[in-house]
Amino acid sequence: MVRPPATSVDAAEFVMARFLAGTSGWNYPGWRGGFYPKNLAAREFLSFYAARFATVEVNYSFYRLPRVSMYEKWREQTPEGFVFALKASRFITHIRRLKGVRESWVEFVNRALALKEKLGPILFQFPPSFHATAENLKNVERMLAHKTSREQGLRLAMEFRHESCFGEAMLGRLREHQASLVIAHSSRYPVPKVVATAPFVYFRFHGPHELFASGYSDAELKEWAAHMKALLAGGLDVYAYFNNDAMGDAAPNAETLIKMVVPGGRGTVRNDQR
Repeated sequence: MVRPPATSVDAAEFVMARFLAGTSGWNYPGWRGGFYPKNLAAREFLSFYAARFATVEVNYSFYRLPRVSMYEKWREQTPEGFVFALKASRFITHIRRLKGVRESWVEFVNRALALKEKLGPILFQFPPSFHATAENLKNVERMLAHKTSREQGLRLAMEFRHESCFGEAMLGRLREHQASLVIAHSSRYPVPKVVATAPFVYFRFHGPHELFASGYSDAELKEWAAHMKALLAGGLDVYAYFNNDAMGDAAPNAETLIKMVVPGGRGTVRNDQR
């Protein structure tokens, strides 16, 4: 078992920080009879999901560029305050590896803005072959630095799968542009130290044993919840998404984590406790 690393933020009083937790995707017919009622129509999955969680991570946008009408439909099907985290196109992160992607990125953002106030962080997931080389560091810097007026205010999160990207050369660039280092947990890839490089921290859970197909125990989730409480106490927003969906563990794990971090909550809270 890969244990969560130490958190670099000391616990303190909660200062208007927001906690959002959910799953990576919602369109899983295999969840019928478990998370979803057995006879629930697929067209009702999102509205059912959004009644139980306040956020979702969209994997679809990694494989295909959603139409504006699709984003508008998702926005209409979810309640006020719901947040969509979007996964950036694999064309940007895997095929082009940030090189010459300006036009593609602008198109991605322009469509995503149809979500309006429900648009949350945008996740860049890089392949294990993406190392912290001079060229890659330069491309990350360029990607984060060159923002149009429409891109100002976007929350960007970067998930790396090679340990060289957890060094100060990369972290310094993320801090400079307030992009979040994704704290991704799995048994296959290196797990970074829980460190805040932005006003928010983004967690992803891929499964503690078999990738995408294993669930977290209450004891494991309790350790992660402690990290998140410390971050929230330091005034940092926290997003957490479970991608261990293959065996139906994602939703139950997310529900358990929410109860541990925000007892009685549904995955969203602004804390002003003193």
